[in-house]
Amino acid sequence: MIPIKTQDEISIMREVCAMAATVLARMEKDVAVGMTTYDLDQAGRKYMKELGCKSACFNYKVGNSIYPAHTCLSVNEEIVHGIGSIKRCLQEGDVITLDVCAEYKGYVGDNAKTVIIGNARDEQDAYLVKHTQAALQEGIQAARPNGRVGDISHTIQRYLDRHQLGIIRDFVGHGVGASMHEPPQIPNFGRRKTGAKLRAGMTLAIEPMVSLGSPQTKMLDDGWTAVTRDGSTAAHFEHTVLITEDGPEIITVPNL
Repeated sequence: MIPIKTQDEISIMREVCAMAATVLARMEKDVAVGMTTYDLDQAGRKYMKELGCKSACFNYKVGNSIYPAHTCLSVNEEIVHGIGSIKRCLQEGDVITLDVCAEYKGYVGDNAKTVIIGNARDEQDAYLVKHTQAALQEGIQAARPNGRVGDISHTIQRYLDRHQLGIIRDFVGHGVGASMHEPPQIPNFGRRKTGAKLRAGMTLAIEPMVSLGSPQTKMLDDGWTAVTRDGSTAAHFEHTVLITEDGPEIITVPNL
């Protein structure tokens, strides 16, 4: 069953999503050449504390693995779940995804954005970032009441196929609310008019994850960081979206 939020739950979701988006926006301003990803993660931790929320991914457990960072920071060929490190120093032209998942009053807001540090090393990196973000916007517009999850998936796939980009299939979007991962799963590929029916009151984390090359992935030894198998650059954009009777509403909007 896909949770339908009450008005009280939606109010809390708006609060936590605004917090998650505000943390992300502040972290984006901090990104600079010479900064370590550990310091960037700690900045995210500080901003969450200031806003009165906490990280939903810190100490998140899958099997025997516990996620050790407060945010996910994925650089260049890293797709998702990169762990901040004192050994990773950001350089001019790096492509970094900032993924912030905040928890407040028992609910979770999730959002991500990929940015290029300074000037892009290759115009293809800028092309990747531009069209991954556009694919997210296309997918959001397909998240309409009485539609299907497959409508979102198909719309994203059609856009990315048209721009000849690799669609990561090992990781997908998802419902979000009282936990970080709720039903339904939302792949970035699929067929229209398939999958679960969409209804007003659902909150969904829609998140295309895309590569310049092969969509095949592999995991690093840390057990969390997913990278492109061919070493090509990856990008990832995400918003938490509320489905209303009038259509989709992005609720990961920062208070700046």
